[in-house]
Amino acid sequence: MLKLFRWLFDSASDDAQWEESQPGNARTVLFVPRIPDHTRLYAVGDIHGRSDLLRTLHALILDDCAGLPDTTRRIIVYLGDYIDRGADSKGVIELLLSDPLPGFETVFLKGNHEAELQDFLVNPSGGHLWTQCGGMNTAASYQVQVASRISSEERMRELRDRLLEAMPASHQAFFASLRFRFELGDYFFTHAGVRPGLPLSQQRPPDLLWIRDPFLYHDGHFGKMVVHGHSVVTAPVVTCNRIGIDTGAYHTGHLTSLVLDGVVQRFLTT
Repeated sequence: MLKLFRWLFDSASDDAQWEESQPGNARTVLFVPRIPDHTRLYAVGDIHGRSDLLRTLHALILDDCAGLPDTTRRIIVYLGDYIDRGADSKGVIELLLSDPLPGFETVFLKGNHEAELQDFLVNPSGGHLWTQCGGMNTAASYQVQVASRISSEERMRELRDRLLEAMPASHQAFFASLRFRFELGDYFFTHAGVRPGLPLSQQRPPDLLWIRDPFLYHDGHFGKMVVHGHSVVTAPVVTCNRIGIDTGAYHTGHLTSLVLDGVVQRFLTT
């Protein structure tokens, strides 16, 4: 599935495939994003505690890349939001740490839910946003509960302390290791999106984790094709400047992966 888009530019990059025409004084540029040759990349949308769907998607990916030459570079990029809302956040992290796709290079990006969890573990008094957005499901997956009779502040502090005790050190290290961004070829991968008007090299973590409307409704070129999750869609969205693959796995049952190979774009969905 390949889509070609046109923009008006003063200059064009040499990295992508471009075709040009000269309508008046402006140059119409046909941009065909690509990844390096002999590479297959899978980008996975928001998982949100659905370890069952993640196992299914991994099986689809392994089947999809069966028969590739041994020299093909295989990369999988997870776009963040591994936890919360679904029933098995702990199982998702355990699965990701178990090297489920041998031979793949793995990139784990940070989502806003992981950022909220980390903030809560440092400052439990500010943890109400996390607990109200699915965090209690994550705590339950680690077999952590607290009494409702104590005050809200005490409850948050006790929840933090018990969660730190229950969470394996490897899981805590996983959350601490997450990246905000990844680039390959003409693609830029992040959780939520980017701030229009800022070069990709200057994008700030709050936007990479949280941005919505200014990014989603921008129709200009970002410098690379941005692949993101965070904003739920009923089916993958491909526009002139972005590809969105958060298909609401925790409540729809549809966990989606974008597959990139050269200039080809296609999707796998549970």
